[in-house]
Amino acid sequence: MNHNQMQNIREDSPWRDMTAGGVVIAGGNSREVRTGDWRTRTPVFHADKCRQCLLCFPVCPDSSIPVRDGKRSGFDLEHCKGCGICAAVCPFGAITFDK
Repeated sequence: MNHNQMQNIREDSPWRDMTAGGVVIAGGNSREVRTGDWRTRTPVFHADKCRQCLLCFPVCPDSSIPVRDGKRSGFDLEHCKGCGICAAVCPFGAITFDK
């Protein structure tokens, strides 16, 4: 292929139609995809230790901590990836992980 042919390929390339890297063009779809199977550790909720401070709820990157009427319960294991952030912020030890 000569230089002119290469130039034509570059000019006709669909790269100009592609979204630039690092730009979020729409909301995520984690609710549509069950990503909990990626987990290597499973969270365990100890209701007897929980004081309903809800510090765990806003730090969960997967929205896997259900809260109803201002109280949290177990975990949404279909989406939890086992990152452990919730356990790290819980001051009461109400969240542990099993392998």
